[in-house]
Amino acid sequence: MKATKRSMDVSYAIRDILLPARELEKQGHEIIKLHIGDPNKWDFETPKHVRDALCRAVEVNDNGYAESEGYVELRRAILDKEKQKNGIDVDIDDCIITNGVTEAIQTISAAVIDPGDEVLVAGPGYPTYSEFTKFFGGVPVSYRTDESNGWQPDVDDIRKKITPRTKYISIINPNNPTGALYSDKVLKEIIDIAGEHDLFIISDEIYDLMTFDGEHHSTASLSKDVPVILFNGFSKVDLLPGWRLGYAVFNDPQGKLDEIKEGVMRQLRLRISANNPCQMAVIEALEGPKDHLAVTNRKLRERRDYAVKRINSIPGLSTATPRGAFYIFPKIESKHWKTDNDFVLDVLNNAHVLLVPGSGFCPQNGSMHFRAVFLPPVETLAKAFDSIEKYMDKVA
Repeated sequence: MKATKRSMDVSYAIRDILLPARELEKQGHEIIKLHIGDPNKWDFETPKHVRDALCRAVEVNDNGYAESEGYVELRRAILDKEKQKNGIDVDIDDCIITNGVTEAIQTISAAVIDPGDEVLVAGPGYPTYSEFTKFFGGVPVSYRTDESNGWQPDVDDIRKKITPRTKYISIINPNNPTGALYSDKVLKEIIDIAGEHDLFIISDEIYDLMTFDGEHHSTASLSKDVPVILFNGFSKVDLLPGWRLGYAVFNDPQGKLDEIKEGVMRQLRLRISANNPCQMAVIEALEGPKDHLAVTNRKLRERRDYAVKRINSIPGLSTATPRGAFYIFPKIESKHWKTDNDFVLDVLNNAHVLLVPGSGFCPQNGSMHFRAVFLPPVETLAKAFDSIEKYMDKVA
C-alpha cells in the first residue's frame, strides 16, 4: 500500500540526518552530535523546583484532561509574563497552549492555508514553517537574510516577494539556525510592510531570553494595529524540551484574526488537550526563580565565543557571530565539496561529527552552510572541531 504524496514529501533535515549516524553507531563509532537543539543532552539541567512541581501535580491526581485551549491558570501566568516583559495586554481567550510550538505552527497553517496560498518564511529559517505550508498545499516563499549583516532580514526582498496569494510573514527571533537577533528597525519595517498589504505576522520567540549581545524585543510589542501571533514555549529557556509545551498569543486588537483563531480552536478540541500535569507544573517555571538562566547564558556565551573563534580558524570555513539561541551557521568556503549535503555526510563518515546541512533550512539561502549547536562543553566542541579540521586538511 502507498502513503500519500504529501506525507512522503515531508522532510526534516535536523532529524533525517540522524539516520546515517545511527548506522555508524551500530558499527561501533562514537559520534559527536551537534545536530539538535536539546540542552538537556549536555550539562544543562531542568530546574529542580520545576521537576518537583511535576511530581506534585501527578501525586495530587491532576492526571485527567485539561481544557482544549489550555489550563486556565497557566494561560494567566503566560499573559502575566508577556505583559511584564513585552507590554502585551490581551484577553485570556487570546492565549492557547499547544504541544510544543510545532503544534502551533501546524494548527495555524491548517487554519490559514488553502492550496496555492503563499507564506513568507525566513531564509534560512526553521524548516517546520515551510514543511507545514507545503503539507497543506501552500507555497513557502523564502525571503533573504543577509549574512554580511549578521543575518538580518532583507526588508526589500520581503517587499518584492509579496503577491496577492501571500497570507502572512513569519519571523524567528532570535533565529534558528543563524542565531541572529533582529533589530527594532528591521522589525518595525516588516510590521509596516505587513500593514501595507493587510497581512499578519507570526513571531516565533522561543529563544527570547537566550541573548548575548543586546536584548530581545517582541514583534507584538512594536506593533500598534498589525496583527501578530506570538509563539513561545518552555523547551529552550526553561530547559524542558521533552515536556512538549508551547503557546500562541493572538495580539489582534481589531479582531482581524477571529475566524482564524476559531479554526485553530476547532483543531485543538479535536486533539482534546495538551499534557495536563506538565501544564500545571510549568507554572512554576514562569512564577518561580529563574536562577538557572544566568548560568545557562554564561555557559552559552563562553561556548559561542569559542565556536566562532575556532571555526573561523579552520581553512575553508567561516562564520558570522550568533547573538542569541545556541546555533551557529558556518559557511563552507572550500571548493572541495559541491553541496552542503556532501560536506555534512563526509564529515559524519570520516570525522564522526554530526551536523545539519544548511540547505535543510532553505535550499537557496542556506546552501553551502551547515548548522551546529554550541551546547556541549568547550572540551567536546574542541574535540569536534579538531576532528573536522583534521579531515578537511586531509582532503581539501
